[in-house]
Amino acid sequence: MDLQHETERRRTFAIISHPDAGKTTITEKLLLFGGAIQIAGAVKARRAGKQTSSDFLEVEQQRGISVSTAVMSFEHMGCAVNLLDTPGHEDFSEDTYRVLTAVDSALMVLDNAKGVEARTRALMDVCRLRDTPVVTFANKLDREGLDPFELMQDVEQTLNIACAPMTWPIGMGQYFQGIYDIPHKQVVFYEPTEKGRRNERVVIESLDDPALIGYIGSSAAQKLREDLELIDTMDPFDLEAFRAGLQTPVFFGSAINNFGVKELLDSFIQIAPPPQSRHTETRDVQPLEDKFTGFVFKIQANLDRAHHDRMAFVRITSGHYQRKMKLFHVRTGKEMAINNATTFMAKDRVVTEDAWPGDIIGLHNHGGIQVGDTFTEGEVLKFTGIPAFAPELFRRARLLDPLKAKALVKGLEQLSEEGAAQLFRPLEGSDYILGAMGSLQFDVIASRLENEYGVRALFEEVSLGAARWISGPEEEVDRFVKENRSRMFHDIHDQLTYIVQSEWALRYASEQYPKIVFHKTMEI
Repeated sequence: MDLQHETERRRTFAIISHPDAGKTTITEKLLLFGGAIQIAGAVKARRAGKQTSSDFLEVEQQRGISVSTAVMSFEHMGCAVNLLDTPGHEDFSEDTYRVLTAVDSALMVLDNAKGVEARTRALMDVCRLRDTPVVTFANKLDREGLDPFELMQDVEQTLNIACAPMTWPIGMGQYFQGIYDIPHKQVVFYEPTEKGRRNERVVIESLDDPALIGYIGSSAAQKLREDLELIDTMDPFDLEAFRAGLQTPVFFGSAINNFGVKELLDSFIQIAPPPQSRHTETRDVQPLEDKFTGFVFKIQANLDRAHHDRMAFVRITSGHYQRKMKLFHVRTGKEMAINNATTFMAKDRVVTEDAWPGDIIGLHNHGGIQVGDTFTEGEVLKFTGIPAFAPELFRRARLLDPLKAKALVKGLEQLSEEGAAQLFRPLEGSDYILGAMGSLQFDVIASRLENEYGVRALFEEVSLGAARWISGPEEEVDRFVKENRSRMFHDIHDQLTYIVQSEWALRYASEQYPKIVFHKTMEI
């Protein structure tokens, strides 16, 4: 197989949105149109016995939310697509931020009635740090919402990115009749029927064609003509501007009704960039290099609950993975024989025979692999830009069954490895402290401990309110640790962490120890 050909046909992207914009639903419909699944499960369709393919944790299926990134691969129009459905809830932002380091583009889903929301702004800020190309899908056109021009104005003003409409809605809500495919000059009709919605594509060579009125009526036809005249005065779609992160192509539709999704997917495959270069501490890695390189951006525990397995998600950045090849684990300095790397379709997994730049493979992990680790064929590299954030909420786990102490520690360690929360071991005493960005994380961990490890635990509040990783001259760090030993912890990566009652206590410490650096964020 040819490295260049296989690399150029890869498309690796993440789906981002504010909660409830329809992100997981559109993930399902992309998989449906991509042929990866035969039937799409509604996010809350438990009565019908279906769950979405991307929501595979029990807590996700119970609550109808995404709390963990799902990786899915499928083929479409000759391209190998790697799709990552990220958590929408802000409490799980760390997982999303790390995923965005592993993709080459992003699909931003907006609720047509709400426009740009707070979570979307935060995620776009992360995309902008890397100039990640972003495609926009305005969802829920079958409901009343913002005028499409107002929606694009909101995107441009709030996110500081130019919009280029690729499809255009004909009506909205109960008057929604379909979309106009601008590049192809075709009308795609939306027709509610007793059996669901049906896509019908009709070629209208000219908007003055009388047939258009016959399909949508004179009023809607006149409105469409006027809208398109105004669109003609806007800057057209520019591939270079899009790939530079300066312009976003905008599509309209209704994901839950399968409408407008095929147009989105077909265009996305054509315009999204293939795998790009990645930064390391010493050099940039190019995807067409012969030697294999890749980095771990996520750990997921219990994909197979019966075996309490852990899977390390590796983004391949260069070279060609072949089954049974040996890879150099840079952090440990050990060589590993990779016999059973995995390709994902949510819960479904297959053993990977070959993989290429842009692909996401899973490595079975028995505790030796961490987020941020690099794998190569011998070169010592460290990829940059994978973030960790100091938690803002802290809890102590209280075990309800004393005989489950070992299982509790095992569960907390494994769940913290995947980034569900952060586990801190004290230098003095035995009380493990769990830190998180949001309270929902503790609920999810409690649920997963019970469902996946058979451990029932409560999380009690503790009088702690701020954490920072520390660094500085060795003598100063030793002195600081000695004088603040009761407040010192090690995180899961064995980094020294200072945890105190308040931000005020942090400021006081920084004044007393000017040579110590207190880090709110760090690279893993």
